[in-house]
Amino acid sequence: MRRDSLLLLFCLFLVLVVSIAGIRGFMSVLGMGFSFLVIFLFVLPRISSGANPVMIAILGSFFIVPATFFLSHGFNKKTVVAIAGTVVALMFTGLLAGFFVDNARLTGFSSEEAGFLQFHHNGIINIKGLLLAGIIIGVLGVLDDITISQSAVVFQLKDSNPKIKKGELYKRAMSVGKDHISSMVNTLVLVYTGAALPLLLLFINNPRPFSEVINYEIIADEIVRTLVGSVGLILAVPVTTFFAVFAAKSFKEKD
Repeated sequence: MRRDSLLLLFCLFLVLVVSIAGIRGFMSVLGMGFSFLVIFLFVLPRISSGANPVMIAILGSFFIVPATFFLSHGFNKKTVVAIAGTVVALMFTGLLAGFFVDNARLTGFSSEEAGFLQFHHNGIINIKGLLLAGIIIGVLGVLDDITISQSAVVFQLKDSNPKIKKGELYKRAMSVGKDHISSMVNTLVLVYTGAALPLLLLFINNPRPFSEVINYEIIADEIVRTLVGSVGLILAVPVTTFFAVFAAKSFKEKD
């Protein structure tokens, strides 16, 4: 049975996370479980009932972000700053996605699933909004890693040199942030490429010119997802760094 293999794989995942990361890994698993609860008990039912997918995705993200961050990384200044950076980057990503989905005239009907879903729910679901919601939720998981890492870098630099100026602290943190950007953007591109690999294979030997193929909605959809998500990640680094520098120096001055 497939479920037996899936259960075995999940148990292996749990054992490795807890044995290697300890209590922090266990708390991360709890955070992951909370994310699934929000998605399956709040986001999906609301969208299925005809609610605005974008608003529901944003609202769901506001529940997921603080809960998962505090569970995974503890309640501290570093985590609070990372949450602030994530929220700002997420809001910008949503606005950017909305603009380019409209500008590229994407309808959301690039897959058979969208058509079946619309038929099954008698047309009450906003498919274009569902596309935007997918972009927002998709980039949310990657923002966690980059914002918490960047926030930690700032506080570590400040702790190693308490007298460092804000400008110098920002400059040094951003030098590390550039490495984060390089690795995470590449990661995001490869994740989306892997997910769309069967689709890409269909077009690799397409006799149509590239300028025409890129106009296919099913292709444009993946490009918008990848580039908008990448822009959100890139923006998260300077925004989180700015918040972290301000928080680190402000706490120092109060101390």
